[in-house]
Amino acid sequence: QVQLVESGGGLVQAGGSLRLSCAASGGTFTRYSMGWFRQPPGKEREFVATISRSGHGTYYTDSVKGRFTISRDNAKNTVYLQMNSLKPEDTGVYYCAANQGGAVMSTPREYDYWGQGTQVTVSS
Repeated sequence: QVQLVESGGGLVQAGGSLRLSCAASGGTFTRYSMGWFRQPPGKEREFVATISRSGHGTYYTDSVKGRFTISRDNAKNTVYLQMNSLKPEDTGVYYCAANQGGAVMSTPREYDYWGQGTQVTVSS
């Protein structure tokens, strides 16, 4: 059983930056590929980015390519999401998730463990 705790959300102006962190415990971190998802107000949860177990493979949704960077520190059992050039449409609750199969996946149902989420609000 893996526990995930996100942090780093907040209120930022358009064009600003935030760095989200997700600390994992209770499992062998390197067995899991990790993903970030978000849920905008009134909408369904959507994929943002994912990273392979080694950290060498990453994949992003088109709307964040070139602005967001996912990374992981396996020594610290932590995955990060660096978000730059933020836009109001990036507003939502951001969740990290772990896929125990280890594959790089973009659909929520492929992930086995979820954090509680952290709010990101981008003002215009």
